[in-house]
Amino acid sequence: MALTRQVVSTLQDDGTDVMGPGTLAWHYPEQNLVSGSLLTVEANHFAVLKSRGAVLGVYDTGQYPIQTPDKPLIGGFVTGFFGGSSPWQYEVLYVNRAKLLIRSTGIASSAEMAEMSYQVEYYIHVDTKDDALKLTTHMPFAGHAIDADEVARYAGPVVEQAINQVIQVTPMEKINEHIHDIVELVKEHLASFLGVYGITLNDAKVLILPKDERMRELISLRAFGLSELDAVRYYVALKMAEKGLVSAPNMAVGQPFSIGGHTMGTFPVPGAG
Repeated sequence: MALTRQVVSTLQDDGTDVMGPGTLAWHYPEQNLVSGSLLTVEANHFAVLKSRGAVLGVYDTGQYPIQTPDKPLIGGFVTGFFGGSSPWQYEVLYVNRAKLLIRSTGIASSAEMAEMSYQVEYYIHVDTKDDALKLTTHMPFAGHAIDADEVARYAGPVVEQAINQVIQVTPMEKINEHIHDIVELVKEHLASFLGVYGITLNDAKVLILPKDERMRELISLRAFGLSELDAVRYYVALKMAEKGLVSAPNMAVGQPFSIGGHTMGTFPVPGAG
């Protein structure tokens, strides 16, 4: 009985593409492909064809018939037993050439050992057939796909190292002043690391904030030009206002709170004796 020729594609029965915006590479699940099967490569993909571990070719957009390597010693056996279709097993690895968004998050420490949370977002793509071959050669498949989250896990230590290189020697309040240096350092390290896998880095942005919400609010107040003590006083006043305490404005200006001429409490004024 002859093995069945088939069309190899990323398109599913309902017409949707199995390789969505979060998939960098996909391993075609069937391996019993035979000579004469039709390899289909969509406009935004590359395809790597392998047989028994050896790379037979890397393909751009188009349709290509799969041809079995010439094996004259078994040609008669193949013709008689398989009806002309070769039993050689093939693997097809599809690579997404569209831009993908990758996100990486983590915690770093400032010069004062204050915890800072960071989020890095960057775009990547696979540019050429040679790059597609690098990707399928150097980045293993954990299942049938390599997704954006897996790329983020691979690149995570590189991002962390680049960010810590600046943050660990920078006071917390000065970190945003160095954000351009941090971004450039992250891009440099990422581009070098991802290039080994045939991945091109397009752009990156970095957001760094204190992990503690209270510290974020205090730094926001300091950004208005308030002193450290004023920032703390206004922060307390805001929290008092959230609780509905009528003395919140007095806390903000550092004045005592009175009811019917009776002083209920005093709030220190910075610089007062």
